[in-house]
Amino acid sequence: MTNHREDLRVVSASREISAGAGHVFEFIADPSQQPRWDGNDNLSEAAAGQRVHAVDDVFSMTLTRGQVRENHVVEFVEGQRIAWRPAEPGQQPPGHLWRWELTPIDASRTRVTHTYDWTGLTDQSRFPRARATTADKLQSSLDRLAALAEHEGSGPS
Repeated sequence: MTNHREDLRVVSASREISAGAGHVFEFIADPSQQPRWDGNDNLSEAAAGQRVHAVDDVFSMTLTRGQVRENHVVEFVEGQRIAWRPAEPGQQPPGHLWRWELTPIDASRTRVTHTYDWTGLTDQSRFPRARATTADKLQSSLDRLAALAEHEGSGPS
């Protein structure tokens, strides 16, 4: 019998945010903002000036444990979708992906879906950490992102 819990390699969470899609997207596409809403409490800091604009962009992030990750952007549609694959500096990404999809409901409300996908992860030493990234952790990021986007009317500075 297969353990379906272990086979769940794509987890998602969604919520409505009371802010326009372009406004919300700025908090996601600007890596320096990401530690402010990270629900995993895994991100420490990212240098300013790394705003993502296209597939193949790479931005660096320092984790709370001090390691640096280079995030390789693999999907990008301005204001709608962004996804990246993290990797150790100078290395190929090991196969997991973080995705954000924004769907405007109207000018002031956006449906945001956050997905963690580790179907391509082959390094079994990374499996326990991947399994620990559950939908509730993704929901926590969405809730923190919503609080920022809904209360900072002019967007990130």
